[in-house]
Amino acid sequence: MAKNKTTIVLFSGDLDKAIAAFIIANGAAAYDHEVTIFFTFWGLNALRRDEPIKTNKGLLEKAFGWMMPRGAKKLGLAKMNFGGLGPQMIKYVMKKHKALSLPELIELAQEQGVKLVACTMTMDLLGLKQEELIDGLEYAGVAAYLGDAANGKVNLFI
Repeated sequence: MAKNKTTIVLFSGDLDKAIAAFIIANGAAAYDHEVTIFFTFWGLNALRRDEPIKTNKGLLEKAFGWMMPRGAKKLGLAKMNFGGLGPQMIKYVMKKHKALSLPELIELAQEQGVKLVACTMTMDLLGLKQEELIDGLEYAGVAAYLGDAANGKVNLFI
């Protein structure tokens, strides 16, 4: 019997939306679904390394890098960001309730075999290089995502 397939497009770079995407992905993987998360535009920020990586970029590419949050620990909230106070409050509440942080959810997803795919077209547009993203990713365009989604029983856009 073929596995159920779940695909998620993570377009948002908001902490709360990224957490939701990974909770759903990990839940689907726990239910033995084959899961793909396709990261595009601002969603790619969740995959950036925390530390700056020296790369050879033009001025516009460097500007995007400076303006975008660097990694899962730096994402803001969709609502109630309050100059960075909102994300700290959410992280505190999650820790108090022993919920996994976004970096821990990402690690769990990788352990469960969730396919994390960085959109190469968006990477080109924003000037992101593979070495700036975390390890364990796949790199592909929209055609690869559509191939996974065509057989998906659950397809989400976050």
